[in-house]
Amino acid sequence: MTATILDGQKIAAEIKTEVGEEVKRLATEGIRPGLAAVLAGNDPASEVYVRSKVKTCEALGIFSEKITPPDSVTTKEMLDLVAQLNARDDIDGILIQLPLPKQVDAKAVLLAVSPQKDVDGFHPVNVGNLSTQRPGLVPCTPQGCMEILKRSQIPIAGMNAVVVGRSDIVGKPVAMLLLNDNATVTVCHSKTRDLPAVCRQADILVAAIGRAGMITKDFVKPGAAVIDVGINRVTDAGEFSRFFPNDAKRTADFKSKGSTLVGDVHPEVAEVAGYLTPVPGGVGPLTIAMLMSNTVKAAKLRRGLK
Repeated sequence: MTATILDGQKIAAEIKTEVGEEVKRLATEGIRPGLAAVLAGNDPASEVYVRSKVKTCEALGIFSEKITPPDSVTTKEMLDLVAQLNARDDIDGILIQLPLPKQVDAKAVLLAVSPQKDVDGFHPVNVGNLSTQRPGLVPCTPQGCMEILKRSQIPIAGMNAVVVGRSDIVGKPVAMLLLNDNATVTVCHSKTRDLPAVCRQADILVAAIGRAGMITKDFVKPGAAVIDVGINRVTDAGEFSRFFPNDAKRTADFKSKGSTLVGDVHPEVAEVAGYLTPVPGGVGPLTIAMLMSNTVKAAKLRRGLK
């Protein structure tokens, strides 16, 4: 048996098309959703992320503004900037790209973002809304995981779901979303005893632990749906050959680039799982699609629209 590979690019494209149509519809009511992306300092990876977010906004007709405070920015300056963005009516979503420069109190800055404009869904008010099933903004990556399951017609209600990882950004919110959709949810972490045995109970297994290839096939129940949230860059040739011993295309790619991306799930899991998200091209593309969706949702929630 080999797993059905769930195409995140295709699902993300569907969602972006729907968002684009909704943006056009809102335009007939004189509303244009707006996103402010704040990129402080010069982190090359963050610059790439923000550029692709701004580009996607343009493609879908969402107003976007990139704000780039210098590397020397203070916490007070960041808080003042957030206060200005909170007050602006043309901005529906505020995205603070992490990591912030080390002298800035990131927690204080994220907490200062208005919950109504918190398109990352990290504000305690939105965390509370999610756990009590009230309308609010939900973190993008966990929401993307749910869209992959739902749009691939993978049943959730009544299923055993195991989430490996308990971060505030992925593990906890994805567990809450699965619970809200009537799955029976177990959350695992570094202190879990006999992790493989717990994972083998899962009909749906979400790996979000941040360790390359940690979930091997002995963690997976035959036929399970495996959602791999991890993105780990592998540069060591020995480690590469452990993951992709017979993959000629990957090997050629690795030799030319000197690195490859591996999820938290070992590629061998495809031999036992029923469904598997690839890395890259699985959960990753959904994160930006859900950010666009959240920006439109924020625009509607702020104006009291359904």
